[in-house]
Amino acid sequence: MMQRTPALTVDGILLEDHSVLLVQRKHGPFQGAWALPGGFVEYGEKTEDAVVREFLEETGVKTIIRSLIGVYSDPHRDPRGHTVTVAYLMNRVGGDLNAGDDASSVKFFKVNELPELAFDHAVIVKDAFQRTSNGVLSKM
Repeated sequence: MMQRTPALTVDGILLEDHSVLLVQRKHGPFQGAWALPGGFVEYGEKTEDAVVREFLEETGVKTIIRSLIGVYSDPHRDPRGHTVTVAYLMNRVGGDLNAGDDASSVKFFKVNELPELAFDHAVIVKDAFQRTSNGVLSKM
């Protein structure tokens, strides 16, 4: 008997000038909605490598991980089924902002002017901002 397990995903949060970088989803679920750049971890891939890869594929921005924001495992966070995401705070190290892969658009939104976000990304963004102060990680 095959055991079912949750799918593993990653999400990246890039904060600059009190804004967060979001992608507009090209495909369902939540097609047309705004979300954090991210996606599924490939078999044999570390989550740290997956978030850097997905961020580049969807936004054109090269990043490195700044810190772990958290792990989000609500079985109902994704309508496709149980997914667990590992969310990272990212630093930009290069690249040019350009929607690619699964994104139809990419742009920075001021934190106090966020659109409605897909999945549980509003919670992840809130957690990221609570962990930072003026773009600097606060002491834990």
